[in-house]
Amino acid sequence: MKKYCLAAALSMAFLAPVAQADTLLGLYVGVDGWQSDNSGSFSDSSKMQMQDFNFEDETFISYYAALEHPIPLVPNIKLKYTELELNGYAKLDDEAFEFGDRNFAIGTEINTVSDLSHIDYILYYEIFDNDLVSIDLGINAKQFDGEIIVTDKKDASSTETVDFSGFVPLVYGRAEVGLPLTGLSVFFEGSLLAIDDSKVQDYQTGIAWALLDNLAVDLDIKAGYRKMTLELDDIDNLYTNIDASGPFAGIQIHF
Repeated sequence: MKKYCLAAALSMAFLAPVAQADTLLGLYVGVDGWQSDNSGSFSDSSKMQMQDFNFEDETFISYYAALEHPIPLVPNIKLKYTELELNGYAKLDDEAFEFGDRNFAIGTEINTVSDLSHIDYILYYEIFDNDLVSIDLGINAKQFDGEIIVTDKKDASSTETVDFSGFVPLVYGRAEVGLPLTGLSVFFEGSLLAIDDSKVQDYQTGIAWALLDNLAVDLDIKAGYRKMTLELDDIDNLYTNIDASGPFAGIQIHF
C-alpha cells in the first residue's frame, strides 16, 4: 500500500509541472496591424525651428514576444518592434527650413521619409494574475535607431539625410479584465514618460477574444485603438512632435 501511495505521489509530482505549465513558464508571441492617422513636425536644431508636415495615413505592423517565469524577484521580459515610417509633404510658405547641412529656401516644396521605427525592451512583474484580472507593472526602454530624409520635391538631388539613435526610459503597465462565460476580455497596455520638455505616450486599449484555449496552446484575436505621442527633446540632436493614432487588430499565441 505504501509503495502504491509513493508511486502515485511521484506520478502526480511529474504530472504537476505539465498540468500547470501555464503558471510556471509562458511564451507569448503576437502581431498587430495598425491603421494610423499621422501628424506632426520635426527639426534637428531646436524646438523653435520645427517644420510641420502633412503626413500620409499609413498601415504599420508590430511584432512582440514575452516570456513569463516563476523565478522570484527576476522580472518577466517582453520585446516589441513597431514599424513607424512616415511619409510627408510640406510647402515652405513663410520661412526656410534648415535640416542637416542643407537649407531649403522659402517657396520650396519638400518631401520627407521619417523612419521612427523602434524596439521596446520591457521588464515587468505580474502584480496580480488570475482568470478574471491581471495587472503588470514595470519599466520600458524604447530604442530608436532610424533616419529622416528630406528631399526637394522638384530636385531629387537636393536631399538631406539625418541619422539618429537613442533610448527613452518609460514606465510600463498593463491590465486585463475577463468577462465571465464569454471568452472575452478588455485590456489596456501603455508606456508613459513626461520629463522636462520630453513627453512620450504609447498606449493601446481594446477587447480580446479567446478563439482557442487548451493545455497546449491559447489563441486570442484582439482589436482596439492605439495612440502614440513622440515629443522628443534633443534625442541625438533630434526634436519631434509626432502623433500617430488609429484602430488596430492582431493575433496572439500563448504556449
